[in-house]
This record gives sequence, structure tokens and C-alpha cells, in this order.
Amino acid sequence: MKKLQVKPGDKVDLRKFDPDDTSLAPGDKEETTAKSGKLCVKLADLQELLFAEHKHKLLIVLQGMDTSGKDGTVRHVMQGVSPQSVRAVSYKKPTQPELEHDFLWRIHAQVPAIGEIVIFNRSHYEDVLVVRVHGLVPEKIWRKRYGQINDFEKMLSETGTTILKFFLHISKDEQRERLQARIDDPTKRWKFQHGDIDERKLWDDYQKAYADALEKTSTDWAPWTIVPADKKWYRNYVVAKTVVDTLEGFGMEYPQPELGVKKIV
Repeated sequence: MKKLQVKPGDKVDLRKFDPDDTSLAPGDKEETTAKSGKLCVKLADLQELLFAEHKHKLLIVLQGMDTSGKDGTVRHVMQGVSPQSVRAVSYKKPTQPELEHDFLWRIHAQVPAIGEIVIFNRSHYEDVLVVRVHGLVPEKIWRKRYGQINDFEKMLSETGTTILKFFLHISKDEQRERLQARIDDPTKRWKFQHGDIDERKLWDDYQKAYADALEKTSTDWAPWTIVPADKKWYRNYVVAKTVVDTLEGFGMEYPQPELGVKKIV
């Protein structure tokens, strides 16, 4: 999956990344979905091992345009894990107390403890995306945040947190279809907000903001992965495979039991 990573220092033009690409799939939709299911089972076992060994921390950041599948990714990839040591954090509009602190204050409070996996559904990157596109703070402020984010993530990395950042990349046409599906399906209609249409009008501004964020904050300690997300089954596979490969790379082992445990009946 390293083919999908943004290398530090690379220029990013999202027009050169095909949101409909499935070239790394192990087979067709049916085969890849089956493989994803097996990866999710493996992920559940690895998550239990992570908690038991109690040495590592994993932070997963999900970003993307509206309807890119952040909720769906969490639901499908994390379907078998135990809530004992996995948390999903969704960031909404900052509250007044949060606005009265620095923009990373509310983020730092939610990062994983030892033995935990934490998934950010949106994240601190909203402060160089929404804030930028809507002009909520001056440019001289949000431009400084790229470096502040890199320093923050480096500190997390140096204190034992492994960071995986996924940009779920969808096309404008796919977003239109998904928004229409929300309107047409009574069970999904609750997700639709009229503000989604206003945000869609700013598509080009968001694409530029995302490209700059990916370019300026993909680092050796916290690289970005651009996930082609028009095909939900492929999106789920890429994220699951990356997470499983990362956890397996920790080389974890279950702790040794207390002395004399074998004699207990």
C-alpha cells in the first residue's frame, strides 16, 4: 500500500489521482470483499494482542469530502473489534470552551493511550480545511498550522504513537450520487443537510486546500495515504490492509503468565 502514500516533499495534484482506481485489489469486488472480511477478523485478533501486550498506541485519522465514507470505513473495518480498547472520535464544530484554547487542545485530549486504537473521524486537519475555505481565521494563522500540526504529530510519534492518515478521495460525480441517495432513501435522509449543497459549491476550493494539507503534512513519522474511495469495497480493503500490516509490523507477543500458573487446576 506504500504506492498510495504521499512521500514527504512531493507535490500533490489531486487531479492526477483516480478516485475510481482499484489496481491494488486482490481480485474483483466479490474476492476483495471476502479478503476484507478476513482482514477484519485478523484485525480483531491483533487489537486484542495490542491491548494485552500494552506497549503500542495507534492513531488512525480519516479525512475526506462529505460522503467520502468516513463513517462507513469505521463501521466496516472496525466491525469485529472490542470497544474495550478502541475508540472512534468524531469532531464537530468547536464549542466555545474549545475555541478559547489553541486548536490542538481538544485533539490532544483524545489521542490513544498505551494499548489503544483511536480513530479520528475528521480531525485537527479541519483547522486547515474548513477554516481556510470559509475564511474563519486569517491566512497568516492557518498557514502556521501546517508546521504546528507536524510538530504535534512528531511529538506523538516520539512518545510511542503510530499515526496512519487516510484521505478518502472521491470524485465530484460520486459525491453527487451519494448525496442524491441520501435524499431518495428514507433511512438515509436524516444524514442530508442543506448545508451539504453549499459545501459542494466549494468543491474546487476544498480540493486545493486538501492538496496543500497532504503536501505540507505528509511526513516520515505521519505519512498520508490517498485512498481511491469511489468504490466502497476497495476503500475498505485499502484501509483494512494498511491497518493490519501496521499492527503486524509491531511484532507483538502476549505477555508471559505469572509463575506457577500451569499448576493451577
